[in-house]
Amino acid sequence: MANEKSPLKVYYNSACPICKAGIENQKGKIEGCPVEWKDVHINTQLVTEIHSEIEQVRERLHVVDEYGRIHIGFDAFLVIWQHSPREKWKAVLLGLPVIKQLGRIAYNLFAARLYKWNTKKKHW
Repeated sequence: MANEKSPLKVYYNSACPICKAGIENQKGKIEGCPVEWKDVHINTQLVTEIHSEIEQVRERLHVVDEYGRIHIGFDAFLVIWQHSPREKWKAVLLGLPVIKQLGRIAYNLFAARLYKWNTKKKHW
């Protein structure tokens, strides 16, 4: 069908225990929307699908939406929440301009620290 949308593709790193727990939790919340969960720890070659490097995906969540657009970090979460019936409100609230900017800053700071922690703990 010409109007059929592609599934969301979520690229994440299960070697990070916090990331893995977050994704496992999210899997139970996103219903009625086809999602391909792509674990770059299990298959590092998956990053070539989004023309990225493994370290970039280890540090920040990547999502390809139903139109083929890539979203990274906080914006990736917004896309997931937009497609999760019980979390659409998060996408609306946290997607407001000022809140979205603050969310991006907070996410980037957290992701950088988490990446350093995971590297120090030799999770990969």
